[in-house]
Amino acid sequence: MYRWVVEGTIALLHWFRRLRIRWEIRDDLHHAFVTLGCAVICWRRLRTALC
Repeated sequence: MYRWVVEGTIALLHWFRRLRIRWEIRDDLHHAFVTLGCAVICWRRLRTALC
């Protein structure tokens, strides 16, 4: 995978305030928020690509 793709995705995840600093103590909650953030990023890219 290209480095700029990974860095861009991580930068997009930092737009979510909840993911900038890890507030959750439990690993499963943090993983759930990261997964939700990735889903929102994919949804936004698909929405702009299809319209």
